[in-house]
Amino acid sequence: MSFVLALSGGVGGAKLALGLSRVLPDEDLRVVANTGDDFEHLGLTICPDIDTLTYALAGVDNPATGWGRRDETWNFMAALAEIGGETWFRLGDRDLATHVERTRRLRAGETLSAITDDHRRRLGIAARILPMSDDPVRTRVRTEEQGWLDFQDYFVRRQAGPTVRALDFAGAATARPHPEFLAALADPALRSVVICPSNPFISIGPILAVPGVRDALAACRAPVVAVSPIIGGAAVKGPTAKMFAELGLGAPTASGVAAHYGDLLDGYVMDAVDAGEATRIRGPRVALAQTLMKTLDDREALARMVLEFADSLRG
Repeated sequence: MSFVLALSGGVGGAKLALGLSRVLPDEDLRVVANTGDDFEHLGLTICPDIDTLTYALAGVDNPATGWGRRDETWNFMAALAEIGGETWFRLGDRDLATHVERTRRLRAGETLSAITDDHRRRLGIAARILPMSDDPVRTRVRTEEQGWLDFQDYFVRRQAGPTVRALDFAGAATARPHPEFLAALADPALRSVVICPSNPFISIGPILAVPGVRDALAACRAPVVAVSPIIGGAAVKGPTAKMFAELGLGAPTASGVAAHYGDLLDGYVMDAVDAGEATRIRGPRVALAQTLMKTLDDREALARMVLEFADSLRG
């Protein structure tokens, strides 16, 4: 039985991961989640991208915020504010249960991947969700104004406002990729690898920084296809476009994302509005599509198109 392996960050990647989960047979999808965003807050281990993927695939995500759980209440945060606690990172009451239980089990000696797998099964998710590593990797951002910041301090507390000059993935050099991740890349049953439209620098970058991942992707015999997170020179969400100029990569373009991934790609999907950039892309074959996913139908349509395009690249 063939299967598809997706690499994903949070909100944007989760949209395509959901589309893939709905057009593929049960259990034919495995999603590798970025854990560079993970951090410890209020004594709890928070895994934003894992949780966004889990909630989206379970159909319990919050459409109003794009993160957290739907039908959320905020009593904990209100009570925390009353006694002077830190409230810059908002944790809803329902979402809080995930972090409390995860932290308890980590302290008892369980791995992040085992806990994540148990949570997805209890929420009725057929697709596997694999942390990129069970070893901690933490994204740090060197800013022009405040120097080095932990990622969530930059992204949430400071609303991605400071100018970014460099990125560091602390712990990546000694982290071990999830064994099922590398095994999947070498499995002859692998149908394709899909790099979701997540931020290439801070969502996919930490995954690629784990030793052995780039080599395994390069050696993978299945087609590797990325979907651009840039549409018409802008990012749908997050600081992707802003980071292009700040990291010295010029204007944010779909072709610039393809160049960033380089020879890892066999195929590249970008929005039809960027058709004029297709001739600038060297290496991967290019396909045009509607990549803006506003509805569930959009997610499914893009997922089908990406899979068909990847299948056309086999051999």
